Amino acid sequence: MKYISFAIPCYNSEAYMEKAINSILAGGEDVEIIIVNDGSKDGTQQIAERYQEKYPTIVKAVQKENGGHGDAVNWGLRHATGKYFKVVDSDDWVDRDSLLRILEAVKGFVEADSLVDMIISNYVYEKVGMEHKKVIRYDNVLPENQIFRWEDIGRFRLDQYILMHSVIYRTEMLRLCQLKLPKHTFYVDNIYVYYPLPHVRTLYYLNTDFYRYFIGREDQSVNEKVMISRIDQQLFVTKSMIAMYELRLISCKKLRKYMVNYLAIMMTVSSILCIRSKKQENLLKKKELWDYLKKKDYRTYMKIRYGILGQTMNLPGRPGRKVSSLAYSVARRLIGFN
Repeated sequence: MKYISFAIPCYNSEAYMEKAINSILAGGEDVEIIIVNDGSKDGTQQIAERYQEKYPTIVKAVQKENGGHGDAVNWGLRHATGKYFKVVDSDDWVDRDSLLRILEAVKGFVEADSLVDMIISNYVYEKVGMEHKKVIRYDNVLPENQIFRWEDIGRFRLDQYILMHSVIYRTEMLRLCQLKLPKHTFYVDNIYVYYPLPHVRTLYYLNTDFYRYFIGREDQSVNEKVMISRIDQQLFVTKSMIAMYELRLISCKKLRKYMVNYLAIMMTVSSILCIRSKKQENLLKKKELWDYLKKKDYRTYMKIRYGILGQTMNLPGRPGRKVSSLAYSVARRLIGFN
């Protein structure tokens, strides 16, 4: 039996993918590693096949034409046989001791025949040049080492929302909710951690620093210049998330509030990228985004637009945009992203 299937989407990843693979191999026969080669033009496939040959009962090498990160995740899920499913990007890695601890918890769920839908753990910003690594923990928000529901969660700070790095899903739950990420689109990790939420009934949090999120490459998708160049994809993802649910119909008040706040963050990021691009066409796209939210879900629009983030992103004129940009820069330094 495979307890956790780890999908590693790879595109021209030969320089760093082995660190990700080796870190997961510590789980031995309890894990499955699905290396998804998303149409790479370097030695990625050869490395994947070498690991598959050396660890035939653990590693699967899956080769496909290029479809982007989200499509690679789709393929990983399609090939997964484990009880749980986890995505590890090819330039990231996991902590060995935390991996073993999580596996023990999963074995306990299986033995008790009580599989939770979502497992959450901490992640670490492995940012280039930073001596002190920022750790995102949830011990002030989530009950530890016990099964709980959305009704039991506390209040999340802006810097500790649940990201792809911190979540492990029950595989069958992802399939039942028919998760499918769009092809050739960046920033779909937001869809990955937003769309399944109403389908999640039970959760479990381990206060362990499991995922190591490498950040600092110039070509990385979260580099601000790169994000501005891909603003249309950021806007597409945000609009897709707006269209997914009429949030007033989410029965659990705490989950509904969490999803509204997550959407507010997406609106903020999209807006500030439009502002910082200093292009008139992108300022028009920003207005179109807010108009789309207003038309699609007026109640949610009012909550976000006249909340602190919404007001900060919609200050009038050039001076207002300068204040918005300054506020974003301060928040970026405090939180440590990009």
